[in-house]
Amino acid sequence: MKFTLSWLKDHLETDATLDEICIRLTQIGLEVEDVDDKAAFKPFVIAKVLSAEKHPQADRLKVLSVDTGKGAPVQVVCGAPNARTGLIGAFAAPGTYVPGIDVTLAVGNIRGVESHGMMCSEKELMISDSHDGIIDLPDDAPVGTSYASYAHLDDPVIEINLTPNRPDCTSIQGIARDLAASGLGTLKTRPAPSFAVEGETTVKVKLDLDDEKLCPGFALRLVRGVRNGPSPKWMQQRLLAIGLRPINALVDITNYMTFDQGRPMHVFDAAKVTGNLTVRRAKDGETVLALDQREYTLSPNNVVISDENGIESIGGIMGGEHSGCDENTTDVLIESALWDPMNIAKSGRGLGIITDARYRFERGVDPEYMVPGIERTTELVLELCGGVAARADVVGYKGYEPKIVDFPFSEVKRLTGLEVSTEESVQILTRLGFKVSGSGERVSVAVPSWRPDVDGKADLVEEVMRIHGVDNIEPAPLESHVAINGKILTTLQIRTRTAKRALASRGMLEAVTWSFISEDQAKLFGGGSAALKLANPIAAEMSDMRPSLLPGLLTAAQRNADKGYGDVAIFEVSGTYENDRPEGQRRVAGGIRRGTASMSGAGRMWSNAAKGGGKPVDVFDAKADALAVIEACGLPMGNIQIDQGGPEWYHPGRSGTIKMGPKVVLGYFGEFHPSTLEALDVSGALCGFEVYVDAMPEPKKKATRTKPALELSQFQAVKRDFAFVVDKSVEAGAIIKAASGADRKLVSGVNVFDVFEGASVGEGKKSVAIEVQIQPVDRTLTDEDFEALTQKIVASVTKFTGGVLRG
Repeated sequence: MKFTLSWLKDHLETDATLDEICIRLTQIGLEVEDVDDKAAFKPFVIAKVLSAEKHPQADRLKVLSVDTGKGAPVQVVCGAPNARTGLIGAFAAPGTYVPGIDVTLAVGNIRGVESHGMMCSEKELMISDSHDGIIDLPDDAPVGTSYASYAHLDDPVIEINLTPNRPDCTSIQGIARDLAASGLGTLKTRPAPSFAVEGETTVKVKLDLDDEKLCPGFALRLVRGVRNGPSPKWMQQRLLAIGLRPINALVDITNYMTFDQGRPMHVFDAAKVTGNLTVRRAKDGETVLALDQREYTLSPNNVVISDENGIESIGGIMGGEHSGCDENTTDVLIESALWDPMNIAKSGRGLGIITDARYRFERGVDPEYMVPGIERTTELVLELCGGVAARADVVGYKGYEPKIVDFPFSEVKRLTGLEVSTEESVQILTRLGFKVSGSGERVSVAVPSWRPDVDGKADLVEEVMRIHGVDNIEPAPLESHVAINGKILTTLQIRTRTAKRALASRGMLEAVTWSFISEDQAKLFGGGSAALKLANPIAAEMSDMRPSLLPGLLTAAQRNADKGYGDVAIFEVSGTYENDRPEGQRRVAGGIRRGTASMSGAGRMWSNAAKGGGKPVDVFDAKADALAVIEACGLPMGNIQIDQGGPEWYHPGRSGTIKMGPKVVLGYFGEFHPSTLEALDVSGALCGFEVYVDAMPEPKKKATRTKPALELSQFQAVKRDFAFVVDKSVEAGAIIKAASGADRKLVSGVNVFDVFEGASVGEGKKSVAIEVQIQPVDRTLTDEDFEALTQKIVASVTKFTGGVLRG
């Protein structure tokens, strides 16, 4: 939001300096982003041409003698057709930067004649597009003084960063109101518009809508006999200062009202409107040529203003080219309407149109200013263009019913820590336009029509806080916890951080992907329900809340591969969504590896192959990553079970399900199904995993956080190898579990080191070789002890897997 200092002072009576105003704006929540103090225009001075002689070497150039008001006249070579003796204009000396041509002047030599400066045109000073000649000032213009000051080009421009919840400050009037409420001056009150009206507005308006919220009110007025020429200089300068191009008086007035009062207006050339106007939904496929010279195809989601010939305007967003006002306009229809903010936002985004009108309507304009807005606009039209105004036709508007908020003053102290007296709180709210009724420590507050963002008592606390001064909040240390080294983070927060560190330590890079994905991707990974569809998606391919982290990670890896980085290992620990209830949001650690990005190192170098790297990633890389997360989160790995297979997006023979007991599913891992990769348009060697961090059971509480003493056996550990012949369907994990359970006191570890299939072990069979680590605890084991333990291990494996010891 941009505005000039003089424009602000049209609404605010204040002696504050530019710096004071900018500081106060930021203090009250209207953060100043930029200030252009117009220093670039200070070097330009008013100068008089004492003589204008023909250039000796060029027919179209003249050699001027220019009086700059300081010292001797200077010589300037000029090619402007209106350069003449006695002309008074704007002079730029050598060393001056000329913004309109982006040049810093130097002493020049033009066809053998030195030129010590430049007489400037309006285009060169970015005043207008006119460059037919140099600036020609009245005879009484003070030679030697600042041209910027004389032409009001030194008016500073302030730009503030508005948050979406402050539609009232999309107007200079609203900004002035906030400053006045903070004590920086007094808000000026302007007398109500007063002008004569003759007759009725012959063009009528009909609201033909199935939902009256789409257009809660519409005001229309006919003004006959206008002269639509250029707008006055002061208005053009203000519009140019904030980045708008002056077009003609009628259009400039509507733009001026948009910024001055925050009330977007529209004007139709009455001669180009056939019959009455109807506000309706657009028909599917209807088109309109808008004022930006682009044709838009509309749908029933768009609200339009039409006449008997078709659409004349996209309501609240942009007018149509057909009924636009130009220099031939003599009768004008002035529109002031109210539109549904949500519909304006959706329509504007869907059509790809960004306008100042849309910016304000989608945030919410003051409904009570709809009629005063058309009155003020009519006053400006009559003042600048002449004409005769008819009586305004207002339809649909039912008036504003203020929201009443129950406000206990104690909330200010509770929420902000500020000690603000009841009297000061009431004064602040009153100055901001709120109406406070009641007495004591609890009052009722009526919200003004221009503050749709205020809904509850916390919003009123914010108003009191920002005007009283956020900088008045005293810094205070956090309260210390009762227990020394007391736990601050929750278990889920601790495990989230731990999971990130564990994956990063395994050579993976953290990624942050969108929580929104397309409907097709959501359905591919078990989502796509209606409850998880976004009401107002930012893009068509971001329509659903993600049921899994994997779509975002897989597409991110493919984007890297498309740019030449095929060996990618990335992870994310974030939320996924099973339904629209709080318990449906899961905390998941997910990751994928692509190409040769394994723990052993990526790439196809021979040196890497020696370390086991350089081969494509597979299911075992994903399994190792998933188990690393679970182990880092502190779960007992002896209780972890792995079942073959996973969800349908994984390869059925190269995936697994991680469980803790028969019911608790901790996650999945594996290579991806070819159809999944094809649907995502992803290729290459890929594996991935997802671990549900929130599904991990809480650790058992201990009497003390002190770690127990480390107990190491003084006896040498012994390893024994066993090979069992089992059915091919038997999982290696079942063999490990059976061997480990044979004697939990002595068996300290079991690992698979070989799997063999062949005719020698029988059809449908396989040989699984395991290494069992035996750790004596209280004595050295004898041969008899080892034999007894061996029998236990064989018996246990036979019992639970049906395996027999291979001969």
